[in-house]
Amino acid sequence: MRRLYEICPGVLVATANLYVTNTTAVTGPDGGCLLIDPAVTAAELRLLAADLAGRGLVPRAGFATHAHWDHVLWCAELGAAPRLASAKTAAAAQRNLAAMTAAVRDEAPGHDLALFGQLTALGRDQDTIEWAGQDARVLVHDGHAPGHSAVWLPGSGVLVAGDMCSDIEIPLLDLTGADPVGDYRAGLELFAGLTGVRLVIPGHGSPGDAAALRTRLTADFRYLDALEAGRDFGDSRLGAAWLRAAHDRQLRHMRGRLS
Repeated sequence: MRRLYEICPGVLVATANLYVTNTTAVTGPDGGCLLIDPAVTAAELRLLAADLAGRGLVPRAGFATHAHWDHVLWCAELGAAPRLASAKTAAAAQRNLAAMTAAVRDEAPGHDLALFGQLTALGRDQDTIEWAGQDARVLVHDGHAPGHSAVWLPGSGVLVAGDMCSDIEIPLLDLTGADPVGDYRAGLELFAGLTGVRLVIPGHGSPGDAAALRTRLTADFRYLDALEAGRDFGDSRLGAAWLRAAHDRQLRHMRGRLS
């Protein structure tokens, strides 16, 4: 695990060994912090809590970008802060809790399952996270997962992108949706329309600067264009066997829609 470090003033990142998963902590004026997608093994969460405490930081709010098991984790050492998510994400977490619990038991055993997946939906039409720190705007779309959210910090110029804009993963679509490519494209277009982005933090992979974000968006749009046309596409991020398998599933799905 790469321990918690300051990526820019007021924004800290820790990177877990498993899946190169990033946790983001945004510091507030009162010794509190906003904790986004804490991950990923039970030991890493305890270490994260210790590192926050060592910096004098207490989670005042948590946020889950989407309802996949590695993004809805928590531990007692992080305290009893409200754990927020978009309405669709909170609903999906409850609907899929049994399947996610089985996954976390298989892939990262040892978590406190009483705290797992317990999310509170943002209010109707609420597009910011209410806490004492800097403006944290929630960008909701259905790419990758229903109600997938990024957190945009305009004061810092930081985009916490959830499971998108990765340097190590291709776009991974929600194939259960009516328009998987269109949903994912809509999410990318939200990011492309932002002004003042200085840093992007993906759910998995390396944080990058504004130029890296532009490069990743271009690569992702190219991937979606090829997928939508049913064309295979040589992407440098397809080295891992599981990513190649995911790509093959997505290509078969899109070719099936075209036939």
